[in-house]
Amino acid sequence: MTLSAQSLSKRYGAASACAAVRDASLDVGRGDFISIVGRSGSGKSTLMAMLGALTKPTQGRLLLDGTDVWTLSESERATFRACHVGFVFQFPSLLSNLTAADNVAVPALLGRTMPAEDAYARAHELLARVGLADRAEAYPDSMSGGEQRRVAVARALINAPPLLLADEPTSDLDENTEGDIIDLL
Repeated sequence: MTLSAQSLSKRYGAASACAAVRDASLDVGRGDFISIVGRSGSGKSTLMAMLGALTKPTQGRLLLDGTDVWTLSESERATFRACHVGFVFQFPSLLSNLTAADNVAVPALLGRTMPAEDAYARAHELLARVGLADRAEAYPDSMSGGEQRRVAVARALINAPPLLLADEPTSDLDENTEGDIIDLL
């Protein structure tokens, strides 16, 4: 998938309020692996939310494989994201009443991208790849921060998205596990 962000800006509040992102432009080609770095509070997470079509920019355009995602209806955008974009959010944001396997399968089940049986088979496969095969039936409150982070990575990969946006995907991980996750991504 190609991504073209053209002069993206995001302001919160009135015109004189906080400008979280100013005039950001970026082109990413198929197979590219890039990092967005900056100080805390510099707008990285806001930029990532705009790049993933979660947050509408105050100005600018976002083209994903040539589609201007903000010309799509909210429903069409949700379907587009489900099929094309995976997210590892800054915080794992797991559903506390679901097991690790359920949390990983949710995007495939809600997006109807595959039958439930296939979604759970893939969820178990991904949990094994992130070193959590034995924790598939564990609930988030019984998992460490690093385990929750790895569940979030597996969840982002469930639909094999052509675009993966990961906001601090290796925070909470030890050096060896961090390397394994980067290799997987």
